[in-house]
Amino acid sequence: MNRIVLGLEYDGTAYAGWQFQAGKPTVQNRLQQALTIIADQPLTVQCAGRTDAGVHALEQVVHFDCTVQRPLDAWLMGGNSHLPDDIRILWVKPAIADFHARYSAIARFYRYVILNRRMKSALLRSQATWCHDPLDAERMQRAAQHLLGEHDFSSFRAQSCQSVSPNRFMHVIDVYRQDDKIIIDICANAFLHHMVRNIVGVLMAIGTGKRPESWTQDLLQIKDRSQAAMTAPPHGLHLAGVFYPHHYGLPVHPLSFKLPPDAKRYD
Repeated sequence: MNRIVLGLEYDGTAYAGWQFQAGKPTVQNRLQQALTIIADQPLTVQCAGRTDAGVHALEQVVHFDCTVQRPLDAWLMGGNSHLPDDIRILWVKPAIADFHARYSAIARFYRYVILNRRMKSALLRSQATWCHDPLDAERMQRAAQHLLGEHDFSSFRAQSCQSVSPNRFMHVIDVYRQDDKIIIDICANAFLHHMVRNIVGVLMAIGTGKRPESWTQDLLQIKDRSQAAMTAPPHGLHLAGVFYPHHYGLPVHPLSFKLPPDAKRYD
């Protein structure tokens, strides 16, 4: 059995999320269909982190097992030839040893984009969340730093979250302005369901001055999702990268410079 690893980018606008759902368009389903044609046998792919409906990926990492030998370029070029324009395979590598797209990951990196101006955008309507109220990025950045380190993120998880533990280790959270956009970069060992979008909702309330900077710290102590802000929309969210130990030999993502060298593995 051969295990193949690939990096994938996609625009999630037209999909009901990553995970296969009968009768609905999903990224997993389209990718499996394309790779099955190349392999000439049914394939099932495993991803590093599932994304919800409307969420995008700058780099999703996926692996699959098959019994046939194909040149790596056949998976890359052949796979892309059978994929729609909103899904693209970026690179392909043979897996090393015990590699698993999900369980071998050290950390996940998400980027949330907010268009902060008076008028909506015709071009970014599916790639960024629009907020017409002025946002104070520096205020949001100061509030976000309370979330660094290991915490119980119960106030930031979806009510339907099925994770056994609400504890996660936040490596990086940076909020900064680029012209008329607010960018929020978030890196943790793993994320609870809707965790990033719930954090963004809280930071937006703080950025508009509706809540104090200390609210993030208060919510960590309260551990009650009902006391937090609304969940931010999905279309501003991008899975920006997945990080693995160096010995797996996978491409180094451009955002990896933000990952601390003492990042803890999540099991």
